Amino acid sequence: MDRRLFLRNTGIGLASFGFMAAAPEFLHQFAAAQTENGYGRKKVLVTIFQRGAVDGLNMIVPYGESEYYNLRRTIAIKKPNEAEGAIDLDGFFGLHPSMRSLEPFWKSKQLGIIHSSGSPDNTRSHFDAQDYMESGTPGIKGTRDGWLNRAVQTAASKSDSPFRAVSMTQAMPRSLYGKAPSVAMTNLSDFTIKAGLYTADLKGGFEGIYEQNAKDNLSETGKETFEAVNFLKSANPAQYKPENGAVYPASQLGRSLQQIAQLIKAGVGLEVAFAEMGGWDTHVNQSVGNQPGRGQLANLLRDFSSSIAAFATDLGKRMDDVVVLTMSEFGRTARENGNRGTDHGHGNAMLVLGNAVNGGKVYGDWKGLKSDQLNEGRDLAVTTDFRDVFAEVATRHLGSKDTGSLFPKYAASSRGVKGIVG
Repeated sequence: MDRRLFLRNTGIGLASFGFMAAAPEFLHQFAAAQTENGYGRKKVLVTIFQRGAVDGLNMIVPYGESEYYNLRRTIAIKKPNEAEGAIDLDGFFGLHPSMRSLEPFWKSKQLGIIHSSGSPDNTRSHFDAQDYMESGTPGIKGTRDGWLNRAVQTAASKSDSPFRAVSMTQAMPRSLYGKAPSVAMTNLSDFTIKAGLYTADLKGGFEGIYEQNAKDNLSETGKETFEAVNFLKSANPAQYKPENGAVYPASQLGRSLQQIAQLIKAGVGLEVAFAEMGGWDTHVNQSVGNQPGRGQLANLLRDFSSSIAAFATDLGKRMDDVVVLTMSEFGRTARENGNRGTDHGHGNAMLVLGNAVNGGKVYGDWKGLKSDQLNEGRDLAVTTDFRDVFAEVATRHLGSKDTGSLFPKYAASSRGVKGIVG
């Protein structure tokens, strides 16, 4: 039987690893590196992509800017001293009221924010902007790999785990394309339980097939696959209980972050994780009537912030080694449209959370929202290139040393975000 056909038909799902051709060698390295105690303590970067372009001006509210209220007559979030007003951060910026779950992390200086961040490319295409952000090469469509994959490549070793880079998505995200092997899965429980069933039922079959055809290396591949899957089982998905009173939302992002927490605790060698949340393209009815703190955007932000808060609470002291970084392809127009919504814009806001984060501060250069301060007279200007944020986190947290390889043809600068991660 053809080895690839056999693996596909048995449901082992090696294709989900994104490295079918290299599977035998890679899983052999994994089997050799595996120990009773797993891979030990690792630095982990968790990235969350807000797909659809979140309204950063209502997520991180510039309530100290009078022009904000002139531009958004019906959807502006009220000031902190008003009913359903913003949660004060520093006397100028505030969190959307539905993001209260993140307030404790701001107060404890575990949460940092970069406002007016984004891409130097002015595209308003979701597809192009997401591609540029995930590839790390704005304006260049020919880049083959993603920035997260390059970050993993720069510190690869023979003892790396196959679960070093994991995406909790149905398909591999653009940011993890590349030479470094990575895993995409939608449900850790299904992956381990279903694959585990084959471990019991098919092991003898694998060996038998190999004996009948010594030229096929299926035996080695099969054994290593079983070892990898069984090691992943140590995450114990069916019996997992969050710690420290953490309660994850029953949403895609909540489930994704809970499973990432499981992998971190299981010590499977995770270093980079990817999760995503859609629905941020709020052209119409962004808020409810005369209650701008409620409605479509509020519900999304509540899920978003509650999921992150549960993740950080669950991990507790383990957040010493974990940084969460959020991003969105671009922001939204400074002025509301005629449908109580906002259209495709430019500058936006990013969040960085972790015990090693120098938080309690809004980073970046805020120019303002007056007409002559806006990009093209309509959008929040970008004053911090998203690559500078990525580079600062990758170097300071993951230990990446060559930002030139990380972001080709771009000299990353820490200006505006220097020291955001300790």
